[in-house]
Amino acid sequence: MPANDLSQQQYHKMTETPIPGLILSLAAPTILSMLITSIYNLADTFFVGQLSTSASGAVGIVSSLMAIIQALGFMFGHGAGGIISRSLGNQDTHAATKFASTSFFTAMAVGAVLAVGGLATLPRFMMLLGSTDTILPHASAYARPILFAAPLMMSSLVMNNILRYEGKASFAMIGLVTGGVLNIVLDPLFIFVFKMGTGGAGLATALSQCISFCILLSMFLRGKTVSQFRVTEITRTPRDYLLIFTNGAPSFGRQGLNSIGGMLLNIAAREYGDAAVAGMSIISRIFLFILSVAIGVGQGLQPVAAFNYGAKKYRRVRQAAIFTIFAAFCFVCVLNVVCWCNSETLIHLFRDDPEVLAVALPAFRYQCLAMFLQPVIVVANMLFQSIGKSGRATFLACCRQGVCFIPLILTLPHLLGLPGIEMCQPIADMLTFFISVPFLLPFLHKLNRMEEA
Repeated sequence: MPANDLSQQQYHKMTETPIPGLILSLAAPTILSMLITSIYNLADTFFVGQLSTSASGAVGIVSSLMAIIQALGFMFGHGAGGIISRSLGNQDTHAATKFASTSFFTAMAVGAVLAVGGLATLPRFMMLLGSTDTILPHASAYARPILFAAPLMMSSLVMNNILRYEGKASFAMIGLVTGGVLNIVLDPLFIFVFKMGTGGAGLATALSQCISFCILLSMFLRGKTVSQFRVTEITRTPRDYLLIFTNGAPSFGRQGLNSIGGMLLNIAAREYGDAAVAGMSIISRIFLFILSVAIGVGQGLQPVAAFNYGAKKYRRVRQAAIFTIFAAFCFVCVLNVVCWCNSETLIHLFRDDPEVLAVALPAFRYQCLAMFLQPVIVVANMLFQSIGKSGRATFLACCRQGVCFIPLILTLPHLLGLPGIEMCQPIADMLTFFISVPFLLPFLHKLNRMEEA
């Protein structure tokens, strides 16, 4: 189908389909993608946790490295994706291809720089991320293959986000789900059958991400998208790079601060031994699974908000945001109740160690209570990012793991000891909620006035 016909068809779909059906149709594949991604993170935690408590702690250390890769990949992906979606809302396909090409090739180059730098300083890098001496061999073995795959992982995140912003979330899902399922299959094979230990988990992650990259790239090469990747379309204008960086700054802030927050959490927890590092790592992975549902629903909102804002259909933007909060809250409530009722069983599943349980169980229950606030936090951040309000979006994205969490993790452990570490994230979530509401509610009212005007 010619690009113009694809663009027209997508425009009508995004601006005329009833909001509930449109959001859920776009959210379903993104939720599935996020869940599969979380499941294979949990699979790494589960299989590595069978080796030892120190090996289980390595998962938490390398998760900070993964957050760095995601921060850069999401910055380029969201940065270009929002521009692409608004451009298609204005029916400007040339701009879509220009920003898609620029973000894709830039992400690959930045990933190569990270890989070279990380591999050259691997032991020091892992200690910087919070490793202990006993965790270090496991963390280095786990991180090495992931660093080799960093350029493809970063550019995969760009492709995934471009597909979502074009309203083709089901295509993005295919690549992510295939990679996730492959990772789950390869983990026990490499770790236990081939006796590769934590290095096997890293290799499984790297290979699955490479397969995911190939599948996502094929969508663009086979003409399934409006935007295309062409070296000749890479922009040479600094202003275009600034637009990508500015639009992607919320994602970079959110994921980058995830990495810094994870590093500080590991450093604080290692004062209490490998069991504390492992326990907090397990809690982080379990609640990332629940949070991924709220984020998946929020990602269903993003292309709808961007398209309709670009098309000046402001009331649809408001309706989409309100519906997304309601839908995400329903999903989170169900998962939260299930997790609360099975808290000890879930923790034992990943590491059957009384010391790990003693650290993880209180943190688990505190975090359950805070998860009810996530739908408002996620929607406020994603709405402003999608429509190009990057200043507000960046500030809100930095609140949870930066403005709120970092001061808490630097002070509460000194005041309260281990309970201070366990309570940091739930308190940060509560503060972020109270900061987000005054940004979100007035803007939703403003959208009504803009529609009337």
